[in-house]
Amino acid sequence: MKDFCEMKRRGQKITALTAYDYPTARLLDESGIDIILVGDSLGMVVLGYPDTTRVTLDEMLSHTRAVARGVKEALLVADMPIHTYDTPEQAVKTAKRFVDAGAQAVKLEGGTSHVTQIEAITQAGIPFMAHIGMLPQSVREEGGYKVKGRTQSEAEALIADARAVEKAGAFSVVLEIVVADIAKQITNVIGIPTIGIGSGEHCDGQILVTHDLIGLFPWFTPKFVSPEARVADEIRRAATAFIERTRSGNVLSNSADK
Repeated sequence: MKDFCEMKRRGQKITALTAYDYPTARLLDESGIDIILVGDSLGMVVLGYPDTTRVTLDEMLSHTRAVARGVKEALLVADMPIHTYDTPEQAVKTAKRFVDAGAQAVKLEGGTSHVTQIEAITQAGIPFMAHIGMLPQSVREEGGYKVKGRTQSEAEALIADARAVEKAGAFSVVLEIVVADIAKQITNVIGIPTIGIGSGEHCDGQILVTHDLIGLFPWFTPKFVSPEARVADEIRRAATAFIERTRSGNVLSNSADK
């Protein structure tokens, strides 16, 4: 955890990506990524749910175990799904289950509203990553994914959230879809690293959903993402080639007798 604060002081950007399975986790780890997050975004990009609110603790634990098998160097963080940290006691119990599953740190959504949960987790000796700004687990209450920090009151609340999670013991804080100027202000006023997603270039690091980065979920791509690959197109191409080859009777390339 101290290494990330040192990276902030040096101005060295922190890199983070999501993983939900063993091969993806191993590939990201071998690429030299700093942080791998088992995000509850798996609800949408892996399990086909409309949002993250349907993801269960058992599902998150299962995917965390798979990812942990592929990670050797990166810090492995796991998202705590909705209603698994409603009280400090429940938060600690859930966090310990993630540690048992192979996570090295946990993350939950909320700032000042969840200080008691954060303090309980960190006092139990479990490293904690905070998450403020747009909170996907609150999407139903808020009626969609909305940029945060556009008004003075929102900006002040975000800064208060950031200071609160730092004081509660978080080693870093994710800023999701926060106005860039406000994200910059937050980055400058707290001592722990800010890791942005759709929050501009002035954060201490950046995180993305890997499926968005590599074009593996083509049905929706956030506006702030420029895919570096088009994996979905390659899968379709390979599947189409296999279908055509099989239907034509040309299966020699798949024969063990070749």
